[in-house]
Amino acid sequence: MTADERPATAPRDKAGSPRSVRDAKGLYEVERRARHAERPGFRITELTLSPEQQVPWHFHSSVSDTFYVLEGRLRIFVRDPKEAVALGPGETLTVAPRRPHLVTNAGTTSATFLVLQGIGDYDFVPLV
Repeated sequence: MTADERPATAPRDKAGSPRSVRDAKGLYEVERRARHAERPGFRITELTLSPEQQVPWHFHSSVSDTFYVLEGRLRIFVRDPKEAVALGPGETLTVAPRRPHLVTNAGTTSATFLVLQGIGDYDFVPLV
């Protein structure tokens, strides 16, 4: 199974549809997570992924994600349209609200990156 085929474990509502959550910490593991800023409608988080870790398929209802790589390499898979984007240190990618995406470590060492999220109410809608 390739990285863009692995399913996320998604909380479901009574109808079986993915349910949004306000805090995704319990849905996936990372080596390190640090919140650098948080204000109503905006936040900056630093994440470190080991080569085996990923942020599973998900989308956000009203906020965009802007990824900025500090160290290592990321591969971000997006849908609608389907695309795979490789990022290295100093490179960025912005994913629009409601666009499904999966974040993986594309290297053999840990990858550290910032995620700038806003402007709007944060949620995390896991996909299967």
